[in-house]
Amino acid sequence: MTTPAPSGAPIRVLIADDQEMVRTGFRFFLDAQPDITVVAEAADGEEAVTLARRERPDVCLLDIRMPKLDGLEATRLLAGPGVADPMRVVVVTTFDLDEYVYGALRGGACGFLLKDSGPTLLAEAVRAAAAGDSLVSPSVTVRLLKHVTAPQVVSAAPVKPTAPPTAPPTEPLTDRELDVVRLVALGRTNAEIAAELYVSLSTVKTHLSSVQLKLSARNRVEIAAWAWQHGYGQPGG
Repeated sequence: MTTPAPSGAPIRVLIADDQEMVRTGFRFFLDAQPDITVVAEAADGEEAVTLARRERPDVCLLDIRMPKLDGLEATRLLAGPGVADPMRVVVVTTFDLDEYVYGALRGGACGFLLKDSGPTLLAEAVRAAAAGDSLVSPSVTVRLLKHVTAPQVVSAAPVKPTAPPTAPPTEPLTDRELDVVRLVALGRTNAEIAAELYVSLSTVKTHLSSVQLKLSARNRVEIAAWAWQHGYGQPGG
């Protein structure tokens, strides 16, 4: 995984979008943040992969529909399973389609935002990704998890991505770990979980690390999917 920026150093960001106006808008807002700097721009997926591998930004912001190589494939090349030194990718798109969301997250993205989420959430997603956390637009988080854990209907239509397989935990989760898992399934950030459970941020991260090991989950998205599949995805579940 890309090494986080040193304390005090700005978060280095790559922006990839085929619309120059979008790239300009993102750059204008992100460069105005005291802790973020844009180091590269790409107008297509191939250029994005090339620049990302050369510049090694802390966070890559990728659109989905781009020429030459779409954002989902670019994500897999930069952050997917089997990548020796995966990068932190946040997919930012106009298209609120479940298969796009899930495809991006399964491809290794650590965040998914809609372009109409607003600049504040964009900056939060960059900071979360740089810190090793993840952020998904609140408008799609719970709906996504309900979708990917729902029983699949047999039809002649193309098969959509299925939820990740969920093996039994290597050892039982503690009550506190289950509390954390429930909140992850509801789309809470680490900071929100800490506030709701009245514990420190470092304690939340420790619980999440333990849960990941016990569930053999690659990221918090798979933790949340496990929660929904096993009845922990509802408030108080």
